[in-house]
Amino acid sequence: MDELTREFLIESQEGLDRMERCMTDLEERPQDAGLIGEIFRSVHTIKGTTGFLGFKRLETLAHTGENLLGLLREGKLTANGPIITGLLQLLDGLRGILKTIEAKDAEGDGDDATLIGRLEELQLPAQAEGKRPVQAKARARSAVASPPAQTAVSAPTASGPDSTAPLTQTPESLSAAPAPKAAAEAENDPTRPRVQGSAAESTLRVDVTLLNRMMNLVGELVLTRNQVLQATSADPNMTLLSRRLDMVTADLRESVMKARMQPVSNIFSKIPRIVRDLSQSLGRRVRLQVEGQETELDKSLLEAIKDPLTHAVRNSLDHGIESPEVRTAAGKDPEGTLKLRAAQEGSHVIIEVSDDGAGIAVEKVRQKAIERGLVTAERAAHMAERELLQLIFLPGFSTAAAVTNVSGRGVGMDVVRTNVERIGGKVEIDSRAGKGTTLRLRIPLTLAIIPALIVRSVNQSFALPQGALSELVHIPPDQAATAIEWIENAPLHRLRGKLLPLIFLDRLLMPGVEHKFATERDNFIAVLDADGRRFGLVVDGLADPEEIVVKPLSAVLKDIGLFSGATVLGNADLALILDPGSIALKAGVTTREEEAVHAAESETDAAKSLEYLLVEVAGRQAAVPLGDVLRIEQLPLSRIEYIGYRPVLNFGGQLLPVEDSGGVLAAVQANSDAEDGSEPQIIVVVCREGNRHVGIAVSHVLDVAAGGDLFEAGTAQRTGGVTLLKNHVTGVVDLGSVPPLPAQEEAQPEWNQTTETVA
Repeated sequence: MDELTREFLIESQEGLDRMERCMTDLEERPQDAGLIGEIFRSVHTIKGTTGFLGFKRLETLAHTGENLLGLLREGKLTANGPIITGLLQLLDGLRGILKTIEAKDAEGDGDDATLIGRLEELQLPAQAEGKRPVQAKARARSAVASPPAQTAVSAPTASGPDSTAPLTQTPESLSAAPAPKAAAEAENDPTRPRVQGSAAESTLRVDVTLLNRMMNLVGELVLTRNQVLQATSADPNMTLLSRRLDMVTADLRESVMKARMQPVSNIFSKIPRIVRDLSQSLGRRVRLQVEGQETELDKSLLEAIKDPLTHAVRNSLDHGIESPEVRTAAGKDPEGTLKLRAAQEGSHVIIEVSDDGAGIAVEKVRQKAIERGLVTAERAAHMAERELLQLIFLPGFSTAAAVTNVSGRGVGMDVVRTNVERIGGKVEIDSRAGKGTTLRLRIPLTLAIIPALIVRSVNQSFALPQGALSELVHIPPDQAATAIEWIENAPLHRLRGKLLPLIFLDRLLMPGVEHKFATERDNFIAVLDADGRRFGLVVDGLADPEEIVVKPLSAVLKDIGLFSGATVLGNADLALILDPGSIALKAGVTTREEEAVHAAESETDAAKSLEYLLVEVAGRQAAVPLGDVLRIEQLPLSRIEYIGYRPVLNFGGQLLPVEDSGGVLAAVQANSDAEDGSEPQIIVVVCREGNRHVGIAVSHVLDVAAGGDLFEAGTAQRTGGVTLLKNHVTGVVDLGSVPPLPAQEEAQPEWNQTTETVA
């Protein structure tokens, strides 16, 4: 294939992608001239170039579609359902021919007569109303718009439809209005494409293979950087150079990763067409809502989740959203809602597919699993709802009554989990009967380089991906003997009132080692969240976190099932990368243990409802609802200023009222005679109260603990303003009682008075 044809194929596919994005919007806004113009330009660009390249079949089909779009653009036809369907068929036809050209360097011998006839039928209403004959207009357009050879040659070398802007406007000059007026109107038309020569000059297409090669080289550079930093850490003469290397490496890594990043809109744009076609074939009425299309993801990962996303959407339409009649009978809106949402959370991108349909019938899943022999009846009877929902991801599992062209073969959800886990992601599902289902894909931002915590066990180093790490817990030697509780021979640690299943990494690596904390040294628990299962991984020691380069494992190590890859650390040691999900499975963190944990929690903490930040205010303890706490600031006392008698804090350019009913500020000021002359420090807990932020001055932050409701003796009346925290009655700070700062017009006289007094 010559370079000109290759460039034409790339630009034509981009044009059809834009056309597809516009099609669903056009169905909602059939009078939108901008959308019609964008679709027209996409087809016109293809038609104008194919004549020069000699693709006659493609030119004929594009020409027929252009005639129909021309009538739409002139207002002689309205973009109704049949026309939208016809244009989508045109899109498929053009795309199919382009794929044939790419594969065989020829158009093939396909017959487009049926499609062309359909497109011509859609033009008949305009002709029947006495409008100008379509063929005459087409001949006129062809006579004026056909570019000379050199113009056609330049079309595929530009970077988009802007290259055909003069050609696009030529049909405008055929209107009945005088040429100068038409030209003026065209110039003022906001939908008129603008020629932007700088766009072609500032962009460059790069083969993905080259980007992958660059990413591998950056990975090697990161490994070298880590080793240089450790080797020169004790040499002051090399400190500046090593820091410079660190900065350049980080910038280069970020730049290469950005070059590989693409918005999820590239795959979201395919979904409206799928929803439209499926909803029509299934007799559904569906409203599609899309959020976060600008969220970016590595291109290789984006390609990997195309199929999972498609399967998830098809399942939502087929199994989730009910027919209008069923929804109406259930008191729902006859039109269902399907939501696509993408958002970045830390080192992951979360993609959610949510519907407001019937939800998943858990009992039906239980029965189907027993019928298909996936679980025994005894095992199924003891399975919790969350574990039952995970059965839908097993190969061959389906609750469909019959196999259709949409679903029923039991391969869809299996594909979803397999493809997502292959790229290091996770699949989570939530469902409520009668309310709907949410499928959540948790995708890592990149596969090559990830932040990790280096841990030690059995005298070896291991890398623990920080994406799965919730927190670290330190167990000193004097607490080792009492830090473990037991339920059904399973070790547990009570963390802030909740029992956390424990997995000892040394016992996992060397079976037979006893479950116990060391009493001669510090112990550490890495609290992990794997596949919705929270557990603590006990390790011997911690090292500094590093950016690690993920290297694939050999087949032998893969069979162990504990590791997801390998890496080279900054000290040149090899380290295996732990896989939290596989560790939970290998260690047998089962639902039965979780149920036992929940049962124990319900017995010992039956009244527990909320978590609180336990603080000390002038010698007494108080509780602040943890959900309202935004951050904890330790800062110099001099940062506190006053409006009248009200203490305030300049917080990010905004005034934050500080509640000091306990006299903390005065107490700190009174005890500020430090021998070293250092400035006294205060602690301010920044909280959310309704739609505003307030600060609470405290003496110390003590702990985070779960609290419970208290009831007046002999009554069922809940006591307000207090909670049971660590078996002590503790007052809850009333954030709503913090009065707002005075409005500007009220505060101004006081400020003016102060100013005059100073003067």
